Amino acid sequence: MVPVARAEVGIASRAAGPHDGGMYIPSAFNETRIDVLHAFVAAHPLATLVTNSADGLFASHVPMMLDADGGTLLAHVARGNGHWRLLDGGAPTLAVFGGPNAYVSPDWYPIKHRTGKDVPTWNFAVVHAHGVATSFDDPDELLALIVGLTDKHEAGRATPWAVSDAPPDFIRQQLRGIVGIRLAITRLEGKFKLSQNRAAEDRAGAKAGLAASDEPQDRAVAGLMAE
Repeated sequence: MVPVARAEVGIASRAAGPHDGGMYIPSAFNETRIDVLHAFVAAHPLATLVTNSADGLFASHVPMMLDADGGTLLAHVARGNGHWRLLDGGAPTLAVFGGPNAYVSPDWYPIKHRTGKDVPTWNFAVVHAHGVATSFDDPDELLALIVGLTDKHEAGRATPWAVSDAPPDFIRQQLRGIVGIRLAITRLEGKFKLSQNRAAEDRAGAKAGLAASDEPQDRAVAGLMAE
């Protein structure tokens, strides 16, 4: 882990070992480009947020949004969700962002047809954001968060809904039922397992097989392999 300034999030560019608090990432699958990792988070905003507690790991599934400089992830949970209570004073927390994933048949590998020596695998892309999480319930900060999330996900719609479309007293009432979460990122890890460890002809065969599938996720993985 490399301590860095807020606007320049540290990147784990090495394969993690079993005890160093990271994710196992063979070098072929290690994605370290900040712009790619940020774009992935933006495209797949639903995170699994994990914090340790006295009773074990506690997980919540929440949409998250990067702040303007990319150094902090923002989210909110229902006030009845005890996750936010674990963050008093700041708590080490992990946010996991999952993307498309797909089964890869060895039948797509030309080398398999010559040697018979191959097995199936699974291709996928994930991003892990490590950091220290805190909670907040200031109404103005919560409103800004909700407006930001809403505007982001309503953008591009023919008739986008805005928070201001609802009565102000109704919005204030709704805000009392949630608590905000800030995750100050200390490290981002990207694992894009997309057959980079295979011979070029095998990778091309896997990509073609996935692209020809009827399953949207298979085709999405083929798209990632083409990038």
